[in-house]
Amino acid sequence: MDTVATNIRQLGQTDLRGHGDCMHVNVQDGYAYVGHMGGDRIGTSIVDVTDPTNPSVVAQLETPPGTHSHKVQVVEDLLVVNHERNPAEPDARSWSAGLKVYDISRPAEPKEVGFLETPGKGVHRMTFMESPYVFMSGSDEGYSDQFLIIADLSDPSNPREVGRWWMPGMHHAGGEQPTWPGNRRHAHHHPLLRGDRAYATWWDAGLFILDMSDLERPAPISYLPFPPEESSCTHSALPLPGRDILIVTDESTKPRCQEVPKRVRVVDISDESAPEVIAKFPVPEGDYCERGGRFGPHNVHEMRPGSFVSSRFVHLTYFNAGLRIFDVEDAAKPKEVASFEPPAYGDAPTIQLNDLTVTADGLIYVTDRAGGGLYILEADLPT
Repeated sequence: MDTVATNIRQLGQTDLRGHGDCMHVNVQDGYAYVGHMGGDRIGTSIVDVTDPTNPSVVAQLETPPGTHSHKVQVVEDLLVVNHERNPAEPDARSWSAGLKVYDISRPAEPKEVGFLETPGKGVHRMTFMESPYVFMSGSDEGYSDQFLIIADLSDPSNPREVGRWWMPGMHHAGGEQPTWPGNRRHAHHHPLLRGDRAYATWWDAGLFILDMSDLERPAPISYLPFPPEESSCTHSALPLPGRDILIVTDESTKPRCQEVPKRVRVVDISDESAPEVIAKFPVPEGDYCERGGRFGPHNVHEMRPGSFVSSRFVHLTYFNAGLRIFDVEDAAKPKEVASFEPPAYGDAPTIQLNDLTVTADGLIYVTDRAGGGLYILEADLPT
């Protein structure tokens, strides 16, 4: 299959020295920081992208046995990566669980400077957009699953927890009992923040809006569950700049559509005490369920400070349906305006475009978890 694209062109690509099982990506000052799914010991790659047509790996960080380290966040001279029990190593007797901090003042020579342990499963994903606070899904003994942990990196060599919040029913060591069916996983995925509000996705539980004005004591403002027959694995909730709108994605997690169809929702938060779904993104048309791999949404470009910021355009990974860009100027009628589907890489049966970021100049950095590594793209968006 050849590349199928509308209003998007490829500038460069790298399989990261044969480690193309890629996930999270951040870009800063000419370097891309890429997390790996953990098929081997490579956890993070650092890539020189000053020439986007010729990306070049300059460093790779390894993980301890049993450890998943597929997420990255970069602010100034600090890189943080997650450490979590690796589902690809189910027989591992030990793993590293927590948040690891690196000094990247010299990007090609990252130096470990700190670690925050979160006993149990570890950290899944984190939001680190401005110093000194990191907001993450972490773990601890006595809880049923991962929950929100806030860490202070004012001293990177000694990161410390300053606050936490969990969905009532998760703290079984405190006498709480779950109020949801056993086949529904209630666990924090990650929060996106605007001002003193956090938009926190909670996997099969849906969406919480939290008041973060006191980081030591986050407080719930509202809760929006989605019907179990049409939603699970809620992944991201992106507040659009200058608008009372969230873009909320579910994550496809099973191959060949063997799951509740995963959708992208537009949520009105003009009354934050009563958020309301007002639209769903259109679903790409094609034989994607038969192609193998996952078909469905994953993550959006999260519009970090200094990156591409728009109240109108949403960039979205869609696993075997590639990268999709939507125009949400009319929030009630999202429409697709660009797409990119490269051919499967190597012996992989299909692409699985996984995560992305868009730089201020509009370059799109998108990862493939099925061997393709990192793609660098450029889009022509409508005016």
